[in-house]
Amino acid sequence: MSEQKIAKEKEPMFSAKVLKLLKNPLNLENPVTVQVLGICSALAVTVQMKPAIVMALSVTIVTAFASLIISALRNTIPSRIRIIVQLAVVAALVIIVDQVLKAYVYDVSKKLSVFVGLIITNCILMGRLEAYAMANKPWPSFVDGIGNGIGYGLILVIVAFFREFLGSGKFYGMSVIPKVFYEWGYMDNGLMILPPMALITIGVIIWVQRSRTKELQEK
Repeated sequence: MSEQKIAKEKEPMFSAKVLKLLKNPLNLENPVTVQVLGICSALAVTVQMKPAIVMALSVTIVTAFASLIISALRNTIPSRIRIIVQLAVVAALVIIVDQVLKAYVYDVSKKLSVFVGLIITNCILMGRLEAYAMANKPWPSFVDGIGNGIGYGLILVIVAFFREFLGSGKFYGMSVIPKVFYEWGYMDNGLMILPPMALITIGVIIWVQRSRTKELQEK
C-alpha cells in the first residue's frame, strides 16, 4: 500500500479540506449569489423570516442526507439510471420532511405550500449530487451538502429579514417599529413583499459580496 493511500485513509474527519467544503458555500461558492441557483424559492418564501428559516433547514437536511446516501451507493448505481436513483432518494427524504412539517409546524407548512415538494427538483441539490456526491466518499459529501444548504439558507434569511422588516415592520412575526412612528407618518413599504423586490434584494447582496471579495471580482 502506497504512503499516499495510507495518508488518505488517516485523514481526519475535520481536516482543512473538509472544513473548506463547509465554509466555501458561505461566500466564495455560495449557491445563490455566486452560482445563481435556487432563485425561485428565494423569491417565493422570503416574505417572512419564519418560512425562510424552515425552508433553509429543510433544504439543508435533504441536501446533506441525500448526498450521504448517494455517495454511499455511488459504486453500485448504474450510470444509465443514476438520475432516477437520485430523484428517488431525494423524493423519499422530501416526503419525510414534508410530513414532519405538517405534524409540528402546520401553519408554516401551509405558507411554504408546494415549495417543499419542489425541493425534489432544486438545482442546488441535484447539482451537488451529480457533481460531488457521485464522485466522493460519504463523509465529505455529507459536509458538502450541509455547507451548500447553509449557504443557500443564509441568503434566504438575509432577504427575508429585509423584506419582513421593511415590508411589514416586523421581525420573525413580531412588530418592532413603535406605533408612534406610524402616528408620525411612517408607512411600511408594500413593494418589499412583492417577488420583484426579493430579486432586487438578492442583486444588492451579490453586489455587496463581489465588491468586498477580491476572488469574485472580474479582472
